[in-house]
Formats: sequence, structure tokens, C-alpha cells
Amino acid sequence: MTTTEALRKQAKKYIDKADENSLRRVNAILEIDQATNDWWNDKEFIAELDSRYDAMESGEDKGVSLEEFESSIEKLRIERYGK
Repeated sequence: MTTTEALRKQAKKYIDKADENSLRRVNAILEIDQATNDWWNDKEFIAELDSRYDAMESGEDKGVSLEEFESSIEKLRIERYGK
């Protein structure tokens, strides 16, 4: 049995016993995974990326430094979970 086959078998055991809420979460994860596999074919998403890139290149959007980004993540972490 390959690793993939073993994983499918194990996942099937969990799915067969799962309640509706768990199945909805698993389904959502699988749908997101499927959607992210073909992001480069999503014309709206590519247009948004192009627009953001153009704004950064033109200076319209100044962006944030890595330090600012890390600081904002740390602040959110503290707000949500404490020190």
C-alpha cells in the first residue's frame, strides 16, 4: 500500500465517523485547496495582483516594511492570545 493509499484509507475512517460540522469543515478545506491549485487561471485574481503590483511600482501604495509587518502580527497575537 502506498502512502497516498494509506492516507486515503485513514481519512475515510475519520470521514465515516464525522458529524455534520466536521464534514463541513473538511469540505471547506478541500474546496480551498482545489481553488488554490489553479489561482493562475483566475482572471479576477490575476487582475488584482497586477493592480497591486502597479500601485507599488508607481508609489501610489507605499507598502510596509518587514519590521512593520512583523510588529503588526505581534500586536494582533497579543490582543488575541495575551503575552
